[in-house]
Amino acid sequence: MRTIGLIGAISIGIGGMVGGGIFAVLGEAVSLAHGATAVAFAIAGLVAILTAYSYAKLSVNYQSEGGTVTFIDKAFGDNILSGSVNLMLWLSYLITISLYATAFASYGETFFEHKSFWIHHGLISISIILPAMINLISASFVGKSETVIVIIKVSLLILVIVAGASYVDPARITPTHWGTPFSIIVAGMIIFVAYEGFELIANSAEDIKNPDKNLPRAFYISVIIVITLYILISVITVGSVSEDALMKAKDYALAIAAEPALGHTGFILVASAALLSTFSAINATIYGNARLGYIIAKDGKLPRSLMNEEKSGVPFNGVLYTTILSLFLANSIDLTEIAIIGSAGFLLIFFIVNVSAYKLRHTIAANKFIVISSSLFAFFALLTLLYHTYSSNPQAVIIFISFIIISLVFELVYGRYVRGQFFFRRYKD
Repeated sequence: MRTIGLIGAISIGIGGMVGGGIFAVLGEAVSLAHGATAVAFAIAGLVAILTAYSYAKLSVNYQSEGGTVTFIDKAFGDNILSGSVNLMLWLSYLITISLYATAFASYGETFFEHKSFWIHHGLISISIILPAMINLISASFVGKSETVIVIIKVSLLILVIVAGASYVDPARITPTHWGTPFSIIVAGMIIFVAYEGFELIANSAEDIKNPDKNLPRAFYISVIIVITLYILISVITVGSVSEDALMKAKDYALAIAAEPALGHTGFILVASAALLSTFSAINATIYGNARLGYIIAKDGKLPRSLMNEEKSGVPFNGVLYTTILSLFLANSIDLTEIAIIGSAGFLLIFFIVNVSAYKLRHTIAANKFIVISSSLFAFFALLTLLYHTYSSNPQAVIIFISFIIISLVFELVYGRYVRGQFFFRRYKD
């Protein structure tokens, strides 16, 4: 029985995007785009809305909780590419958990007088372990409260926008204060991870009422709302706070943006909202990634140990593996690298989804020129990000490429010698 209406579907999309991303990457955007931070968010938003078109078309035709995994499988069948992308998607969600955990720690540290290594990594670890425990005890806890959390997050962002509008100095956002055109585009690609989340609507397609109309509407409306929200937040942040102040508070820039209009109370409000938002995003992503692992394993594309499911409906092993690996990544990679790797991972996956939409364009009645455009935009966005990052932060590129290699090697070994030999699931010719 379908239980989710249009508002509920839009809420899933907005909740997925306005998680920890905007709280974590705003400072990164300002450091590169400077006065053109809003332009950077708009550029990233263009890639997101074009990709949302592919997701909308694919979701209507292939309604499955597998979402992205299902679309790629339908387009490419059982082969090394589809198997590798399944694992890459799973790894990319580990990165988003790490991003949210690092953002949680950055905002959490503002409540302490003195920062320290132990406080920072302690907060990161708590922000992952506690949601994992909640998942194992009651996976539905955050799910039931997600709509309320979305309302709180969006309301606070709107409050910052409305209250700060009169404090904006237009001179700070004029082209004379912009970064170079290339740095603005790069900024947009680094912060692209802030738009990750709209694809979760596809995973709920089977439960959405009147899917032919509501699925496309949910994708477009949620992405457009979030683009607007991010652009306005960027204008308020850059226009009302000096860049020096933003760079000193780079990891919690959004809280600083609330100070001119709302004072220290505004800072506390936004920092508290960031903690709530990132915590709920971690909880939801741990559950979602554990379920993703379960779905892929059920289809024979990941080890069957990920299929372990308790009576409560919780994929226990999936939660456990997700938690352990997220703890390792979040405590060993810095925020900038996590944002870059996360954005690169989803740009790669969205590129493949757009190509999938092109391959299936006749079946899904997609406009050829739109899906070609969305594929090219995602591809060149990824190349731009990697080109810039290689010269400024080569370690992030190495980690990203290592993820791709791990995914390929795993699929070559597991796909051919385990799934093919023991589960009799060989690649299609």
